[in-house]
Amino acid sequence: MATLLVPRARRSPENGPGRALVSTRLAVPTGLHTGLGCDAVGVPARFGFKILSRLPAKGCVYADTDWWWWLVPAGSDLDLVWPLPACYARGAEIPDRGPRLIHHPDGTSPYTPPIPLYLLVCQLTGIAPAWPAPQVRSAL
Repeated sequence: MATLLVPRARRSPENGPGRALVSTRLAVPTGLHTGLGCDAVGVPARFGFKILSRLPAKGCVYADTDWWWWLVPAGSDLDLVWPLPACYARGAEIPDRGPRLIHHPDGTSPYTPPIPLYLLVCQLTGIAPAWPAPQVRSAL
């Protein structure tokens, strides 16, 4: 018998007392390969069309009335701090506000390349991109 996974309710300070925030995991369309795992990057809806129109490659994009979400490979937050108001969601688990798929990729990958997405989010939010430089060692 199959087990049905039900989103768990969470409490959040911004929800106010007694109000639960229910989460959902973004569903990847059948036929797309998710071998790298899935995380999601969300931005307020006011940035959605700007980002979508400027990205050279686009994976699955989901939207609700307030947020747009891009699927990225798991770990796309390693050594990166996504600028506010962007939201990074590990496991592509997001607040359940009824997101729907608004862009299906042409190929078999559900992912949006995270670095171009990160640079666009930085540009639109007015935050300079930053990540740690690798340590360089000399063998001399």
